[in-house]
Amino acid sequence: MCLLEINGKRIGFALTGSHCTLDKVIPVLEEFIENGAEVTPILSDAILNCDTRFGPASKWVNTVLDITEKPLINSIVKAEPIGPEELLDLLIIAPCTGNTMAKLANGIIDETVIMAAKAQLRNERPVLLAIATNDGLGLNAKNLGILLNTRNVFFVPFGQDNPVQKKNSLNARFDLVKDAAEYALEDKQIQPVLIEYRGL
Repeated sequence: MCLLEINGKRIGFALTGSHCTLDKVIPVLEEFIENGAEVTPILSDAILNCDTRFGPASKWVNTVLDITEKPLINSIVKAEPIGPEELLDLLIIAPCTGNTMAKLANGIIDETVIMAAKAQLRNERPVLLAIATNDGLGLNAKNLGILLNTRNVFFVPFGQDNPVQKKNSLNARFDLVKDAAEYALEDKQIQPVLIEYRGL
């Protein structure tokens, strides 16, 4: 159910280094643009600098630039004004790695995306996480618990993506990011949060 149209909403869209999920995230980014959101791209150091088997860093950076046609927020210095200048209605972190989740839960502000989240939360405005982590039910389970109980932090529904071979791995349903964003803009958590992951 659509609670609030995203047309005209100022949305920060932050990508972190779960490179294996980027091909699922890029269509979501396009969906927000197509629906009239004013999207500000925010890239982690891993996206900016890491060439992987899923493609060189330049591929992902250029793709984001082509889609958004907006300058990148690609440093802590550029992310900090999100707070005092109240630049965003919503910050989406998709994919949100376990590393990002752990830093956010423990207040370790040493990277662009985390600074953006800190700045957004300073304003008591929503941050939406679409998690993609191999240790969501392992070392990161405690951080997941903290964030599930943190004011103004919301989640895209997620589940175990490979419980037989990777029992601690959790992935968001990226096809539900827009729906979850509409709820988060209304200060609501889309339900259910825990779902059977169907590989979408």
